[in-house]
Amino acid sequence: MPAAAGAADRFDAAVARIHFNADGLVPAIAQDATTGEILMMAWMNEAAVRETLVTRRGVYWSRSRKGLWRKGESSGQMQHLKAFRIDCDGDTVLLLVDQHGVACHTGRRSCFFDEVNPETGDITTIMTPEIDPETLYGRRTD
Repeated sequence: MPAAAGAADRFDAAVARIHFNADGLVPAIAQDATTGEILMMAWMNEAAVRETLVTRRGVYWSRSRKGLWRKGESSGQMQHLKAFRIDCDGDTVLLLVDQHGVACHTGRRSCFFDEVNPETGDITTIMTPEIDPETLYGRRTD
């Protein structure tokens, strides 16, 4: 048995507590372990959960690419796992992370940068990019 597979076995009880949806996914919220700021929401499958716990780095499931998305693999904007929590229903997980660089593909620290005024419905962008996305990912051709 490969070492990585053996290492992942110690997380069997934790994985068993997670209720993955019909697509085999669970919502995953990444939160800054120091400030409490919500950084992003993504999806995880069982393999992403296990790899995250073993490597202590944020790993998610990309629904568009249909594969594991290792946060920071192409951009360098890594997430180092400090704690992994499962909610009371087992249908959402929370990753407390040290975010190195920005979390959002738009170059912002958090993906939650548009604020809706509950009285007027006005939308205000409350966070500016810290880095040009082209610097992170190169020019997109799509």
